[in-house]
Amino acid sequence: MTAAAHPVQLGGIHHAAYRCRDAKETVDWYERMLGMRYVTAFAEDHVPSTGAYDPYMHVFLDAGNGNVLAFFELPNQPAMGRDPNTPEWVQHLAFRVADMDALLAAKAHLEANGVDVLGPTHHGVFQSIYFFDPNGHRVELATDIGTSEQYAELARVAGPMLEEWSQTKKAPRHADWLHTHNRKD
Repeated sequence: MTAAAHPVQLGGIHHAAYRCRDAKETVDWYERMLGMRYVTAFAEDHVPSTGAYDPYMHVFLDAGNGNVLAFFELPNQPAMGRDPNTPEWVQHLAFRVADMDALLAAKAHLEANGVDVLGPTHHGVFQSIYFFDPNGHRVELATDIGTSEQYAELARVAGPMLEEWSQTKKAPRHADWLHTHNRKD
């Protein structure tokens, strides 16, 4: 079935929602550290989708280009945790910045404000930095640096890589060239 014939026609991500420890602290941090604009909030005592009593504050931040990042503060729930079986580097929020100058300026701004930043890390077709928000969510800022030929090659090998991974659970080598800058061997 082609995408045009699929019965679900997506128009992008409306918002991505995560939990936070403190809604105000989270809004302040994302405004100050990443320049996001706080756009709206919902607060209820009962969850609209389930009817369950669970007071919450749901805040929304503009991440640019129609993308919205949202957070829930849930004061009556147990303290936030993270999946102990998933390494902390796996689940993360990744945002695009314009170029390497913007990436390096963001790194300098974050570090000047006491945020520990890892990187830049070279991923072949993009470079990125990593850090944690006050809730323990890992955040990535990335800038694309690849050529149209590199992106075309990645698209070409995507299917074969997934098929090989599905059968072997070993890293396929179709796109090894992506991380040759980072290899220590």
